[in-house]
Amino acid sequence: DLLGREQVDLDSKGIARLLHDRVVLVTGAGGSIGSELCRQILAHEPRQLVMVEQTEIALFEIEQELIETKQGERLHPVIVDVTDEPAIRAVFAQYRPKIIFHAAAHKHVPLMERQPREALKNNALATASLTKLASEYGVEQFIFISTDKAINPTSVMGCSKRLAEKALLAQQHAPGNRTAFLAVRFGNVLGSGGSVI
Repeated sequence: DLLGREQVDLDSKGIARLLHDRVVLVTGAGGSIGSELCRQILAHEPRQLVMVEQTEIALFEIEQELIETKQGERLHPVIVDVTDEPAIRAVFAQYRPKIIFHAAAHKHVPLMERQPREALKNNALATASLTKLASEYGVEQFIFISTDKAINPTSVMGCSKRLAEKALLAQQHAPGNRTAFLAVRFGNVLGSGGSVI
């Protein structure tokens, strides 16, 4: 109603088949987009929901909320920074996820203009590392949450997400890869952290 667009009808049965009884990993699980992904995924009864987040309080809050659904045994909250490759590798080795939703990102445009190194490290380099690990560990589908700012980018944040998309494309075509890499570009998500609407 607010945006004056047609509502998107999701393939609920297809989504259920993808997630039910599978090990699903979400990065940035405590963020505004990652936490909503966790809510939606849990409703489809995954075997395990591995919630990766670097911010302790954000992870605690989404864990406590989801415990209320009486599905706490499915939850596996893990405090880890996606830029810490050895730690992420250990998470992959322990849980062996089949589906990954990669939502962890720095997305505040003015802050990233002042700290381009952090944008590149967290958004581009960490994503490139995750794609290689996903392929190595036999992940079936890797869904990257990108941004409309990656289209002809004019900001450091947009450039860092565009580079991340290119990393997905490169890994998709890497020799021996069997993981399906997908990117979804979100615009301003109503109610999300950093949204300008």
